[in-house]
Parts: sequence; C-alpha cells; structure tokens
Amino acid sequence: MKLLAIDCAANLCAACVYDEAAKQELGRSVLDLGKGHAEHLMAVIAEALKASATDYAGLGVVAVSVGPGSFTGLRVGVSTARGLALALKIPAIGVTTLEALAAEAAAAFPDRAVLAALDAGREEIHAALYDEMSVLTYGPAVATLAEVVAMATERSLVLAGTAAGLIAASAGSGFDIGPQTATADIVTYARLAAAKGPGERPKPLYLRGADAKPQAGFILSRQEN
Repeated sequence: MKLLAIDCAANLCAACVYDEAAKQELGRSVLDLGKGHAEHLMAVIAEALKASATDYAGLGVVAVSVGPGSFTGLRVGVSTARGLALALKIPAIGVTTLEALAAEAAAAFPDRAVLAALDAGREEIHAALYDEMSVLTYGPAVATLAEVVAMATERSLVLAGTAAGLIAASAGSGFDIGPQTATADIVTYARLAAAKGPGERPKPLYLRGADAKPQAGFILSRQEN
C-alpha cells in the first residue's frame, strides 16, 4: 500500500509517497517556505506523486503532521489531508511534530528516553517525553523552561526540537541532542503513520490559542476541532 505524507507544521511545505510493504520512500517534494503553504501544497503533492510514479488512485492512506506548529500551516495541512481522504475514500492519520522529532532522536540514540521540546515563545515550551520504548509518558503540553529543565536533569534524556539547545544551556550540563529543528523529515511522518494504522480523523494539535487567523478556504468547523 502506498501512503502520502504531508507536512505544513513549520517552515517546510513537504510531501512524500511511501511504500508501506517495502518500507521505502518512493518520491518527495519539499519547499522551505516559511509562509504560503496554502498556495503551494497541492503543487508539492503533485510533484511528490510524479517523482514516485504514483497517482491519487494508487494511494491507500494519507498522513499529516498535526502539530504543535504554525497555526495556519496546520490548518492547511490537516484540511488538505482530510479532504483527500474523503475524496479518495481512504484513511487519514495524524502524527505530531513532537513524536516525529522524538523518533528521529531515538533512531540516533537507541534505547534512550527522549524529551522533544519546541520553543513556543512567551517563555513557553511545547514538550513531550517518550520513554526508552518510545512510549509517550508526558504531554504534549505547554511547560515552562524551568519545568522542562527539571525533567531533563532528573534522568539521562536525549533532547530534540528547537528548544533542545536552550534546555541544555539552562541546565548547565551536557546532553545528547537529536534534531534541533521545528519539524522532522517528511519520511519520518510516513513511517510513523504506517506503524500507527487508521484511527480517529486527524485534527490540529493546538497547545495555545492562535496568533493569527487561518487562511480563507482552510477552516474546519468548530464541531470537528
């Protein structure tokens, strides 16, 4: 079965096609936009399909990053994923940015607990803690820097995400650090979605209110939030 993964959670507008049976990426397209995901996402998806020699009819699943991340980008990505899933009559699966970053850190540092943390501004950290078996044990939640520093120093954690360097500096001690980006590689979302299987329809994961209004044309109803 072929899976289409979409990520608009941060600066990237990314898509890839993944063969679940072969556990192999077939093709991708990635733009570093910052903003403007709504205008480019369908073209990015089309390029990924072309690169993988696949069409929409050949897809069996749509996966999407659900946040935490850009308020508008998440609306664009999730709305598109759900729209495609409905039109193609296939499942849509959500994967959080924190679990994707933690998965990449866990791959670099096997059998270690991982604290994935994103700098959310306003002296807030969006954090999630995964144990040595990559099972979620805390979060996703909003925490203070002091709280995540205490969590990190309590045990030998691997850090990941944009707040990793800040946490390590504030703790005043060395940590093993995985990716320090705001989002993971697009194929990581595909792999995690393939492992999860179908469940509830994806929806944006907002850990605090919006800083800006969503772009027109990508608004989910209140009943579906």
